[in-house]
Amino acid sequence: MAKIPTTTLIASAGLIGGYGTARWSGRRQLGGAVLAAAGAGAAYRWRREAGPAAAAALTGLYVAAFGGSHPLAKKIGAWPSVFAVTGVVAAASTATVALAGRSRG
Repeated sequence: MAKIPTTTLIASAGLIGGYGTARWSGRRQLGGAVLAAAGAGAAYRWRREAGPAAAAALTGLYVAAFGGSHPLAKKIGAWPSVFAVTGVVAAASTATVALAGRSRG
């Protein structure tokens, strides 16, 4: 069975957990704190596992996914939007970390 990189799990937890926290607590700032903490943790791990360029690109994608989920939610609904952007970030994270691991050999 393939191993899911820790960075992928952290980033996914940040996007899903950030939205869920904001929705269920009624406090957007609290959801933002979850999103930011997980994003910082993922960025740190991406840098260690895939290098600074990959970390910058994946962190940018993470932030863009958060921003892009808002207009997408107007078209497909909030939770489907969060799951869709999380899937994109998770796939990119997994692929990038796997490729970086192969190149390090």
